[in-house]
Amino acid sequence: MKKAILVVSFGTNYAETRERTIGACENKIREAFPDYDVYRAFTSNMVINKLAKRDGIHVDTVEVALLKLESLGYEEVIIQSLHIIHGEEYEKIITQAQSFQNKFSRLIIGEPLLQNYDDYVMTIAALVSQMPVLQSDEAVVLMGHGTEHYSFSAYACLDHMLRDTPIYLGCVESYPSLDIIMAELEEDHKKKVHLMPFMLVSGDHAINDMASDNKDSWKTQLMGEGFETVCYLQGLGENPAIQAQFVNRIARALEKEAVLHG
Repeated sequence: MKKAILVVSFGTNYAETRERTIGACENKIREAFPDYDVYRAFTSNMVINKLAKRDGIHVDTVEVALLKLESLGYEEVIIQSLHIIHGEEYEKIITQAQSFQNKFSRLIIGEPLLQNYDDYVMTIAALVSQMPVLQSDEAVVLMGHGTEHYSFSAYACLDHMLRDTPIYLGCVESYPSLDIIMAELEEDHKKKVHLMPFMLVSGDHAINDMASDNKDSWKTQLMGEGFETVCYLQGLGENPAIQAQFVNRIARALEKEAVLHG
């Protein structure tokens, strides 16, 4: 039986971070499942089109990738998301995969990073593992993307679960906002902030919205409120513990499928 794993992310236009994050996760999956051929797809048409036009790099959508896998004679396909939450981009994967349910002997979709309680606990452990050594008046502030989708609550939940650590999580596009995080930092008497992206790749948001000298960047706003600020441009996909979680999602999906159809 020909077997494939289709690894799906939002995608990025930044070549260097793409291989350090998406590529690194794919390599970890490839090592863990040597009986499967590993393929790549993106959910962002904007990224796909820009890479094709600017760099001559072609990346498939989920739908196109599945058509190709069907034509190549694959019988078992696992789709593994590298998305953080069960939001719009993850639902796009499910929607595009639905019409292929009868095209393969097995079509399995793995869950995103934050799905159940244990996932949150493991993610917190992964975040703690990448923290610098902090003094009592220092903190890590994570920049999440955020979403208008109801799944925005995942970010608030993780921020709440981080309360026993010196890590705060805010979002660019939803709750919790940076204003809320800065008020908490003041209340907790923090003076120095280590800014890190809570995103798979360190792309536009991390480079421009988080770490740039633009007047609206998080770095500039924090410094304007008197916080000493240090920025780190390391996507979650570079963290070996996060890579291992995506491997775990595939193993979990296979286990669930076996239970359902065993």
